[in-house]
Amino acid sequence: MASSAPAASVGLTLALIAAAAAYGSGPIIIVTAIPMLIIANAYRRLNLWNANCGASFEWVGRAINPYLGFLTGWLMIAAYIIATVSGVEVLGPSVLAVFTNSAGTKWQNVGIATAVGLVMLVIAIVGIKITARTQVGMAVIEYGILIAFAAWGLIAVLNHHSGTYPITRGWFSLTGIHGQGSLVYGFLAAVFMFTGWDGTIYVNEEVRHRRANPGRAALIAVALLAVIYTFSVVGLQGVVSPGKLQANSGTALVYIAQALGGSGWAKVMALSLALSVVATTGTGIVLTARLVYGMASYRVLPEFLSNVSRRYSTPVAASILVGFLIVALAWVYLLTQSLQNAFDYVVDVTGLLFAVFYVLTALATMAYFRNRIFASFRDALTLGILPIGAAAFLVWMVFESLKNAGSSFRPEVWSLVGIVAFGLFLMLIARFFLRASFFHIPREKDTGETAGA
Repeated sequence: MASSAPAASVGLTLALIAAAAAYGSGPIIIVTAIPMLIIANAYRRLNLWNANCGASFEWVGRAINPYLGFLTGWLMIAAYIIATVSGVEVLGPSVLAVFTNSAGTKWQNVGIATAVGLVMLVIAIVGIKITARTQVGMAVIEYGILIAFAAWGLIAVLNHHSGTYPITRGWFSLTGIHGQGSLVYGFLAAVFMFTGWDGTIYVNEEVRHRRANPGRAALIAVALLAVIYTFSVVGLQGVVSPGKLQANSGTALVYIAQALGGSGWAKVMALSLALSVVATTGTGIVLTARLVYGMASYRVLPEFLSNVSRRYSTPVAASILVGFLIVALAWVYLLTQSLQNAFDYVVDVTGLLFAVFYVLTALATMAYFRNRIFASFRDALTLGILPIGAAAFLVWMVFESLKNAGSSFRPEVWSLVGIVAFGLFLMLIARFFLRASFFHIPREKDTGETAGA
């Protein structure tokens, strides 16, 4: 769940989803949770077949096509790195807001981002147990603060406190107040909020009951995120007027906390935001390193990245590479004004990247279990109808968001094209320079031995 960063996700999308859904945010989030649960179940079934930290990279490669599997792995790495770096925008100001009233200078923000990145890198290297305990400790505080403020906000709205925006029937409609909400942009914002729930799968080689527990954890994570996001957004979106919410969209959670209880409580909310970004930075390093390790173990990436430390039992080389890459990109983003807009374009397509490899994973489920789809009604539903329905929903969302965005979205589209093109370039290097045997593996299908229907 830390990979989804609930507080940071709500902070980044609260104003956006309220405007896009015309305050019908609650139903939008609940409906979005349905395909996410279906995709999570697809991850669960595939993990029962093959528990490998490369996950969709290997599943798509072995069930559909190895070249498509490589591109899936590359999209996963790109998505997680971009999502992790995107948090640096709010990390420095959130940390400073806890102790001072200043947003900080560029170098202060760089220093905080670097320190957090290096500390979380050390924790990631030392071991998965200390990583998990650190995440649990931060989660208890982060989620407690967010849920408490959401309850406080909802009570304020229901009691019609001065300055609040009243609840109407439109809040319970998919199209929002007076039917003015946009389903496409509402769903797009909600999908962005959910992204990252699959993180548990990428540590499946390091947990007890590695084939069963990671998939169950993914299902539980999606369900809990649906509850947290629905309650938080509905509870907080009406605390201030729509105009004030949009005017303070970049600092929505801190602004709302200030409106509820003053500057002292605003610092508490800033603490929740800071912990959320720190947590997702740590998971970003851990999970991306495992993805890199999983791909390198098949030599589609340099082989030294598949080395595991005998002392810590972690992929140290892959962790160091990912950690320093995240810190370096944070420096570039924070210090180079001319590149910030370009990087923002890349960040804007993060949700689309996640949606694409979720779709590919759903298709891999259908491809691998193709013999079971017609075996019984239950298998037809869980391995055929529901996965194709969830994939179709995500494809529709991506297509409509690109089609309806017009010329203003072209830089984001070119960013997506650039990411895919670079992935193709890496694939050619892996195929012809590294000569990875992965590209020659045969297509596989279920033989009836996979347990856990």
